[in-house]
Amino acid sequence: MFVTSMIAPAGMLDPSLVENLRNAWGGDDVVWLSPDEAAEFAVEQMPENRWEVWQTLQAMQADLVVQPAEGRRKKMLLADMDSTMIQQECIDELAEEAGVGAHVRDITARAMNGELDFEGALIERVKLLQGLDEAVIGQVIDERITYMPGGDILVATMQAQGAYAALVSGGFTAFTASVAAHLGFDENRANTLLAKAGKLTGDVGRPILGRQAKIEALEEITARLGLAETEVMAVGDGANDLGMLGRAGMGVALHAKPSVAAQCDLRVNCGDLTALLYLQGYSRDEFVS
Repeated sequence: MFVTSMIAPAGMLDPSLVENLRNAWGGDDVVWLSPDEAAEFAVEQMPENRWEVWQTLQAMQADLVVQPAEGRRKKMLLADMDSTMIQQECIDELAEEAGVGAHVRDITARAMNGELDFEGALIERVKLLQGLDEAVIGQVIDERITYMPGGDILVATMQAQGAYAALVSGGFTAFTASVAAHLGFDENRANTLLAKAGKLTGDVGRPILGRQAKIEALEEITARLGLAETEVMAVGDGANDLGMLGRAGMGVALHAKPSVAAQCDLRVNCGDLTALLYLQGYSRDEFVS
């Protein structure tokens, strides 16, 4: 048995659209998780034309996910930070302060799209920050960082059901510590920007946390908690997230780079982070704020 989830920005999911798809696919009765926002219905088999339908619904600002019905509610959230839990790439914001914003943004985009080696690209970008006042980090956090809508609700709701939340980023600990505290994550892992006498040295601590380190975080945390990897929901947007997205029981590409989304069956492009709750079968009245 499979569950078909249809999710759109609040008030934009047309009930007739949901009913038409249910009829076309021979699904069970529709369950509305949130009026005009999120609905689901069960189907016996994976529809052969799901990606054609997905493409059509994307043009109508609606996400479509078809996944196995069993074991949807997860006991752990493993989340990327940049462009996932927050709306920025932290290194790009630091680069703006250092006067090398455009150059660094280009490298970041290519690295996140899988065109460049992540570690090499990180070292190259951090080098361009040499001499920047360490105090600028706090300024960027206060003035430039904004949160992806629904992140606090996602973390709080899963934790209320006993889930564990870990923030694992290829970014920097100075940012993950702040973001994790704000959103209520249980732990955070990231890279360390090196500084001396109040100035960034242009280097980052080793070993560098990249794609493999995110997989290792998944392995280590689940082992410590006594969980199976199938009990994990992972979310990310970049090429360095693909390893953990592929290993987790539910790996969601959130507003992901095209080359990343193409390798994931679960894609959220129109909804916010609360979509990850709907994918687990939570209704709006179960959300914890």
